[in-house]
Amino acid sequence: MKTQVAIIGAGPSGLLLGQLLTQAGIDNVILERQTPEYVLGRIRAGVLEQGTVDLLREAGVGTRMDQDGVVHEGIDLAFAGRRVRVDLKALTGGKTVTVYGQTEVTRDLMEARTRSDATSIYHVTDVQIHDITGDAPYLTYESNGERHTLHCDYVAGCDGFHGVSRQTIPAEVLSVYERIYPFGWLGLLSDTPPVHHELIYAHHPNGFSLCSQRSRTRSRYYLQVPLTEKAEDWSDERFWNELKNRLPDHLGDQLVTGPSLEKSIAPLRSFVAEPMQYGRLFLVGDAAHIVPPTGAKGLNLAASDVNTLYRILIKTYRERRTDLLARYSDIALHRVWKAVRFSWSMTSLLHEFPDSDAFSRKIQEVERDYLTSSQAGLTTIAENYVGLPYEAIE
Repeated sequence: MKTQVAIIGAGPSGLLLGQLLTQAGIDNVILERQTPEYVLGRIRAGVLEQGTVDLLREAGVGTRMDQDGVVHEGIDLAFAGRRVRVDLKALTGGKTVTVYGQTEVTRDLMEARTRSDATSIYHVTDVQIHDITGDAPYLTYESNGERHTLHCDYVAGCDGFHGVSRQTIPAEVLSVYERIYPFGWLGLLSDTPPVHHELIYAHHPNGFSLCSQRSRTRSRYYLQVPLTEKAEDWSDERFWNELKNRLPDHLGDQLVTGPSLEKSIAPLRSFVAEPMQYGRLFLVGDAAHIVPPTGAKGLNLAASDVNTLYRILIKTYRERRTDLLARYSDIALHRVWKAVRFSWSMTSLLHEFPDSDAFSRKIQEVERDYLTSSQAGLTTIAENYVGLPYEAIE
């Protein structure tokens, strides 16, 4: 089999890239290790930057998002008895974010791909990338007990942190930057109305908490917990009680509780691999970078990678601009590192660090006060939260 762009991974980044390429008349094939049901079963966040929303609309998959997604014009920061609203729309010249679950984004993209008759092959194993530094790369993989070969012009590695794509790049070529945080997020999903119509990021001496949502009737809440904790040790009652304790009194009093649909603990890390390309292989999303969820950047960074690679490939095929291919990593990383900085900053600002001394805690305290008391500080938070502009591909 032969295609123009081979895409490894049928998560939202791989599906979005495939959808955009298909619309542009560029042939592509997606290979995915899991089944479609497994991919759709992943519970992930869903705060979409303005740029991600616009890109989904451009890809022709924005109808349900526009109908069911909840547009947020601000977020709240709560700490030390204060609650400060960050007016995203006013501070960024009209930009907003949209709450629409990653599962729903994936579903919309899967349905669009089915309608397009573009090829997706699920449940493949032993994917290997060959001759990626040459002019004729190809993939081999196993499906239904048989070995197959997929010839292509380029490979997009959208297969996540543990995928084969980044592992294909020689260790001596790759530089890795990483920070592991000494805590995780315990998340609870419930069919209860959100405690507030906008997201609330709260600091408390017991740790960080986040009041998020998937819709007007489904809520997602998070608590900072030590990495030694286990989700099964947290009953619903224990979770709700601790969340109420960490929220300002007036919010805790109006919190609607109910049975959990899902509880899990996610560790937090910052991770970046450079470069994001090797030969004709291009890393996209989690294959190249991981950010703590405090800044709501994970899915959005993947979308910005997709935007960059898609526009470079368009010019490569339509205008023979092969010179742009070598710029993918630099362009993508320019935005990636800014999002990594913002995610690290929000994490440092709002979490309790077990090894902090008195000086560090005072600096953290005054940083929160400064940023929320200054128009410039609030604008910095707002413009990063709604998403920095995509770089033009020229």
